[in-house]
Amino acid sequence: MSASSKCRYKYEEYKETVDWLLVQTNIRPKIAIICGSGLGGLSDLLYNRTVFLYKDIPHFPQSTVSGHAGELVFGELKGKQCVCMKGRFHFYEGYDTPTVTYPVCVFFLLGVEILIVTNAAGGINSNFRVGDIMIIKDHINIPGFAGQNPLCGLNDERFGVRFPCMSDAYDKDLDQLARQTAEEHGCANFLQQGIYCMLAGPTYETIAECKMLKLLGADAVGMSTVPEVVVARHCGLRVFGLSLITNKVVLDYSNDERTNHEEVLETTRMRTEDLQRLVCHLIEKV
Repeated sequence: MSASSKCRYKYEEYKETVDWLLVQTNIRPKIAIICGSGLGGLSDLLYNRTVFLYKDIPHFPQSTVSGHAGELVFGELKGKQCVCMKGRFHFYEGYDTPTVTYPVCVFFLLGVEILIVTNAAGGINSNFRVGDIMIIKDHINIPGFAGQNPLCGLNDERFGVRFPCMSDAYDKDLDQLARQTAEEHGCANFLQQGIYCMLAGPTYETIAECKMLKLLGADAVGMSTVPEVVVARHCGLRVFGLSLITNKVVLDYSNDERTNHEEVLETTRMRTEDLQRLVCHLIEKV
């Protein structure tokens, strides 16, 4: 088998997953939400819920990270039918890019039209505070520079074109709607906008790496999201992204602070309600 054929799933595998899900639930989602570290509470807002464990879904990968429950939740939110990933997949778990993005292709075949991605991220922008919520304006795909792109290999035109455009990766209309929603519901004072940079992890960044990312124009850094966005845009989905700034990256060698996952989850717990409110009312307006 050639390298190009090994690095992608077959269309029939995605279809088997989709057919299995459609038999199990009456929900036909138009909106999909991917929950980042500690943000799985978004799925609890859904009513008329059907919950599937990843391990029970044909061909579906397994989540191994603390703060990621490993559940696919179908339901309704503000009158809209949605599907919510309570836990995503990452390079640092040992998964390749097609595995990390497997659910996005499934969402496309389910009929999803909008993908909302959330993550926990380290703040690089000096104007950001811990607890701020950043609307993702654009991204920098560092693993992609090294050839780790989920679209490598043979292209299946049933999903999208060979060379998809990424200059419009994040939907401007949804961005504007989110800003309006934030103003109306008291979230504007901690809402930011910026560029998200993805590294593969699992190590947090060195000081030298953080300095480099700042020079590149990144406002926040994390270990997820970009592969899902790339595949979503390939499939023609509209994308809206939010980063919860859970810590400030260290840019000074005299600073003895150490970033850790517990700190990330604790900040997430503090701001979860606000992020949920923002997403919930945004979906209502869509």
